[in-house]
Amino acid sequence: MPFADWSFWKYISSAVDILLVWFVIYKLINIIKGTKAVQLLKGILVILVVRILSDFLGLTTMSWIMQQLITYGFLAIIIIFQPELRRALEQLGRGRFFSRGTSSIENGQERTVEAIVKATEYMAKRRIGALISIERETGMSDYIETGIALNSQISSELLINIFIPNTPLHDGAVIIQKNNVAAAACYLPLSESPFISKELGTRHRAALGISEVTDSVTVVVSEETGGISMTKNGKLHRDLSTEEFKQLLTSELVTNYRSRHASSARWNWRGKNNG
Repeated sequence: MPFADWSFWKYISSAVDILLVWFVIYKLINIIKGTKAVQLLKGILVILVVRILSDFLGLTTMSWIMQQLITYGFLAIIIIFQPELRRALEQLGRGRFFSRGTSSIENGQERTVEAIVKATEYMAKRRIGALISIERETGMSDYIETGIALNSQISSELLINIFIPNTPLHDGAVIIQKNNVAAAACYLPLSESPFISKELGTRHRAALGISEVTDSVTVVVSEETGGISMTKNGKLHRDLSTEEFKQLLTSELVTNYRSRHASSARWNWRGKNNG
């Protein structure tokens, strides 16, 4: 009987061990998601695959080279992943590494919506062109790096001042990350879709472009007409009223935030669809 008890606790211990390793890996992936480290991880995977194939095919020289890369690659990984490792240690020190990853994002959703709606309404009335992209599950760190880092608490006043014409940061996109203004004057990829209306300018093409490669929600204020538009999943919805815009943004960022992790949010937009 004692032997059976020992075997039972051994299985429990093994299961806990596997779950803890899985959880730590999951947290590390969340930390590096959306950064260039993802591409580096793919490179490491390629090296491991080449190493295995070299042994299987008997390629002695190639196998030796890959083994040297693996042996001395640990130091290189520490240097290459230094920002991500530092971020993980900082979160561990604050007790946030094992906390629920989305809690800090969820707490500020309503504040983010109010700030964007208020700023958009102000700029639309005065025909101040604006481009605001809100990061969601797909990381946008590579696009943030193309702009001027701000890392500021979001407010309508800050957004309005950024897009005032002839100011240093007005030309480009603002990217909101975890309810903070991460950067301004960012470059977004332009959509190459042949179905885009000829009357749409660079801001709308950039909004569509980023929606084609990420799951971000992007807001556009037209400088020519003052019209409010929004893009998501490669679709452009134009000429939204302030109330429609607020309702849709609230539904997407607040109401449906938690449910998006289980299923795709449904958009019931009444605006003109030019996707």
